[in-house]
Amino acid sequence: MATTRALSIEDGNLGSSSTVKTTKNREYIDIDLNMNAKPTTGDIYKSMNVNAVKQAVKLLLMTNRTEKPFSPYYGADLNSFLFELGDPDTIDSMKFRIKESIRIFEPRVDHPSLIVNVILQPDNNSIDITLIFKIINTNESVEFTTRLNRLR
Repeated sequence: MATTRALSIEDGNLGSSSTVKTTKNREYIDIDLNMNAKPTTGDIYKSMNVNAVKQAVKLLLMTNRTEKPFSPYYGADLNSFLFELGDPDTIDSMKFRIKESIRIFEPRVDHPSLIVNVILQPDNNSIDITLIFKIINTNESVEFTTRLNRLR
C-alpha cells in the first residue's frame, strides 16, 4: 500500500527525490594564552580550531572550583585528587568529573566520542591525563595529554 502526502502549492515539488543538505562549518578562534605579540603589528597571536579547543580543555581541567568569579562550578577541580589514594574508586571519580566538566562547559567537544585515561603516580604526587575526543564539525580525532603536579 503506497502512501501519498498532500502538499500545498507553496511547497512546490517537495515530493521529488531532491534533498536539501546544509552544513555549518565553524572556525574556532581563541586568544593564545602565551600572550606573545606579533613582531610587526604588536597584536596577540590567535589559537585556531584544534589548538583553541585543546587550550580550552586544558584550562577547564586546570581550574579549581570557585576559582572563577561568578561561576563557582566551573572547572574540574582535579587538584583535590593529588593527595588521594591511588585506588580504582579515585580513578573512576576523576574520570567522571572530567567527563561531566567537559560535557557541561565545553560544547565544541563531541561528548560521546570522549575517552579518558588517568594514570596516578602516588610516589611523585602527579596525575597523567590523556583525553581522546572529536571536535564538533570535524572528523578529526584529537589526543590531548597533560600532567598535574604538586607545587612545592
